[in-house]
Amino acid sequence: MFHTPIVPFARKRSRPVEAAVPRHDVVKFKDVRLYLVERKMGCSRRNFLTQLARSKGFIVDDNLSDEVTHVVSEDSRASSLWKWLKECAPKNLPGVNVLDISWFTDSMREGRPVAVETKHLIQIPLPTEGSPLTPVATVSRYACQRRTTLENHNKKFTDAFEVLAESYEFNNMERPCLAFRRATSVLKSLPCAVRCLGATQDLPCLGQHTKKVIEEVLQCGRSFEVEELLSDERYQTFKLFTSVFGVGPKTAEKWFCRGLRSFSDILTDHSIHLNRMQQSGFLHHGDISRAVSAAEARSLRSVIDGAVHCVTPAATVALTGGFHRGKEFGHDVDFIVTTPELGEEESLLPNVIDELKKQGILLYCNYQASTFDMRKLPNHHFEAMDNFAKCFLILRLESSQVEGGLHCAEGDIRGWRAVRVDLVSPPVDRYAFALLGWTGSRQFERDLRRFAQVERGMILDNHALYDKKKKEFLAASTEKDIFAHLGLEYMEPWQRNA
Repeated sequence: MFHTPIVPFARKRSRPVEAAVPRHDVVKFKDVRLYLVERKMGCSRRNFLTQLARSKGFIVDDNLSDEVTHVVSEDSRASSLWKWLKECAPKNLPGVNVLDISWFTDSMREGRPVAVETKHLIQIPLPTEGSPLTPVATVSRYACQRRTTLENHNKKFTDAFEVLAESYEFNNMERPCLAFRRATSVLKSLPCAVRCLGATQDLPCLGQHTKKVIEEVLQCGRSFEVEELLSDERYQTFKLFTSVFGVGPKTAEKWFCRGLRSFSDILTDHSIHLNRMQQSGFLHHGDISRAVSAAEARSLRSVIDGAVHCVTPAATVALTGGFHRGKEFGHDVDFIVTTPELGEEESLLPNVIDELKKQGILLYCNYQASTFDMRKLPNHHFEAMDNFAKCFLILRLESSQVEGGLHCAEGDIRGWRAVRVDLVSPPVDRYAFALLGWTGSRQFERDLRRFAQVERGMILDNHALYDKKKKEFLAASTEKDIFAHLGLEYMEPWQRNA
């Protein structure tokens, strides 16, 4: 009998223990600090992704701290993820980007932090009354990172906020006015209605005062503070006076302190000397205090197109402002006009004004010549109005020019109305900046400048974008170029209704 020899199993050769060599990865992106959530990802994969990110210049923290700016998770179950994050309780959680792993993979592929897009965000639904207080999805504190359409699910709150903001503006109280406008902007961006106060728990830009108003509206259906304002003599008088073209809060306050309360009080007081703008404002108040329709704006676009191309055939005319953002009604119509050659724009507006005069439709004109000087930029102090050539007009618009007729007061049989129109004429190399600035909305533009300053170390206004680190101006021929310089996802005009 033969016996098969017993051969012992061959042992695997153990790998030599590698010497622990400390890694010295170069940090390229100091403003971005990542935290990878191990839940659903696993320890081994998390370690691999951490090393990958660090090798590409990212900072990756092992612990969730207050310095973290981007939380990345493969767990798409938003409610459980957020509950876990809340238990970790970093102080700046409302300002952190909570992102799906797709943002991480996109960033690794590009070798840099890509702009956070809506598709990357892990959306968390608002709670309804009686449900657990699960907070809303991470909402940026900057309006330029929140897509805001004209669909406002929280109008009952934002209407109240706007009355309060206007009241603070009349009283020259800038900080509370801005606080209510920021809160309004946040609520307008939400995808659904706030139904209980707990839904606002982690929203940015909502302070104690704004939450008190929300709570009152939720409980009582109205804000008593707002109702008191709406019947307040000072507020009502200021609102009436500032509805006049050329009258601001300071003039309204001066007239109010003199005991004036109505238009007839002002117009019969011979000691009051109205300037040309105010005279036209009172003369055409019935028309220009009434909303302009989108159909009227389209007709005025044809009028301005015709006048501009009559004097400069190659000129560019762009409708801006609220109508460019898709609004159906506005208080005036804004246009940017420019020429293909630098310097040609200097004579453009005076020639357009002459053409409107020839047509017999110019009811008022205030022309301001350009004071733009690139050598004086960057300007660290933002000014309310840019330095390009501009003119503030009142034009006569005929009913026959408007599809569907004029948006007139009932019983008006004149067949025409006065409409406010603004024209701005930047040099062609400043066109993109002017277009972005004049498109609005006001809060969107304010936050865009703040984002540029705080998050990117840049200075942005209607004239230019300046990189303080590189100490150079960044060129842009389109709005998309400006968004790209800022590392922001591009937003269409209709998404900027902040």
